[in-house]
Amino acid sequence: MEQLDRETFSCSICLDLLKDPVAIPCGHSYCMNCITNFWDEGEKKKNYHCPQCRKTFTQRPDLQKNTMLAALVEQLKKTGLQAAPADLHYAGPEDVACDSCTGRKLKAIKSCLFCLASFCEKHLQPHRDVASYKKHKLVEPSKNLQENICSKHDKLLEIYCRTDQKCICYLCTMDEHKGHDTVSAAAERTERQRELEERRGKIRQMIQDQEKNVKLLQQEVEAINHSADKTVEDSEKIFTELIRLLQKRSSEVKQQIRSQQETEVSRVKDVQEKLEQEITELKRKDAELEQLSHTEDHNQFLLHYPSLPALSESTHSSSINIRPLRHFEDVTAAVSKLREKLQDVLRDSWTNISLMVTEVDVLLSEPEPEPKSRAGFLRYSCEITLDPNTAQTLLFLSEGNKKVTAMNQHQSYSSHPDRFTFWCQVLSRESLTGRCYWEVEWSGKQVSVAVAYKNISRVGNGNECVFGYNDKSWALECSQNNFRFGHNNIWTSISGSGSSRVGVYLNHRAGILSFYSVSETMTLLHRVQTTFTQPLLAGVWVRNTGTSAEICEPK
Repeated sequence: MEQLDRETFSCSICLDLLKDPVAIPCGHSYCMNCITNFWDEGEKKKNYHCPQCRKTFTQRPDLQKNTMLAALVEQLKKTGLQAAPADLHYAGPEDVACDSCTGRKLKAIKSCLFCLASFCEKHLQPHRDVASYKKHKLVEPSKNLQENICSKHDKLLEIYCRTDQKCICYLCTMDEHKGHDTVSAAAERTERQRELEERRGKIRQMIQDQEKNVKLLQQEVEAINHSADKTVEDSEKIFTELIRLLQKRSSEVKQQIRSQQETEVSRVKDVQEKLEQEITELKRKDAELEQLSHTEDHNQFLLHYPSLPALSESTHSSSINIRPLRHFEDVTAAVSKLREKLQDVLRDSWTNISLMVTEVDVLLSEPEPEPKSRAGFLRYSCEITLDPNTAQTLLFLSEGNKKVTAMNQHQSYSSHPDRFTFWCQVLSRESLTGRCYWEVEWSGKQVSVAVAYKNISRVGNGNECVFGYNDKSWALECSQNNFRFGHNNIWTSISGSGSSRVGVYLNHRAGILSFYSVSETMTLLHRVQTTFTQPLLAGVWVRNTGTSAEICEPK
């Protein structure tokens, strides 16, 4: 009830309790000073209207103090009614202020596009209560209402000119925009709103896609960190084992040397001791002979001389050979040779390890483009040897298992589960990942240069065993007359002629497999773009007796 009284006896201009209340012809009451100042501001335009209901008066009404209302206000003041509501929200510098408030203005809660004014809760009431105001367009409070007025005609901008892409008033359509493509601003807004929603839909979809990508990248970061941590841990274990093995071998060599040293020194000292004993005995005999030599009595000399023992050769002097002595120097040479071999292995292996580290790929990495020249391909040359355990028994391997030739008699290979039992095919020892390049020189009637997964079938004469005829292998079939490419028994003929040397480029991670004819220039025969799910092996299928293929050393 107190809140109702406050609103009932407050001036809607100053929002304080009425002071010298006056009632104007429409029935609304104001402070004498408030309504006087309000009408003084509109004096030049002779614009006299009620700030609440907007009713206009042709002449400025005379104002008389309403003594009954003044007495009621005074009575309410005595009963403790506060002079101003406690919960009013006054407009700050960043807020839109009510245009109807005088004195300290309240925050506007709506702006009217028809009145081009903003109103607080109290001054907005006529727009809600008066029927003629209900057609006005209310929007969120705006400081830019004047931008809705045509600067030339001082009229509301309620038409949109599509020709000039701007809002105009109805007078503009008869003036500088005459004959242009125009629609109501509301109709254009509806069309643009539809476009806006479509654009928002696309943006929301892009946001979802990007959020999915962010999640993938986060997973990639976790995967990289986990992989790197595990690889560092595993590498440290492996190197520690290698160091421990070297230390063990070093200790064993040291122990062997010390043991042999002790044995040989013992042997030498034993001989030395016996020789020293012989020296002592010889000195004793020499002393006897010397004593006899000084005997003056000839008879005594002749009597004792025959009793002297005969001299015998030393039994130990013969075991001492006078030769250049080499003790443990050969061991040092052997260890040095081992060091050189290990250095060579470590150097070659380190190159491969370093290359593997730099080839680590992530989601956002762009695949490295395929080389443009043979020199570029040769950067990725890899060592490939043919595995005798996979060769069909009619195949003869030579040149350090680099060359394969089809024979008319079976070779003496041992039984092995990896061997092709029917088709004259052979696979490489090495698994291929990353980027690899190799060349195959062929001669004869027909050869297939291929790559295959390790789990390709080996037993029998079905398509599951033949390069190019299943989903586990990719093959370039070469003959004197034509070339064709096959995978999963789908074959593509290749126009033009190729040379007797075929270059194969594999980018395993990017899923690229390319075959080139290699001569003075490189000519692309066929390129595959796919996804490899396992490491690959290089393969050769030699079709006819006398036909051969060799993994070449690129030059």
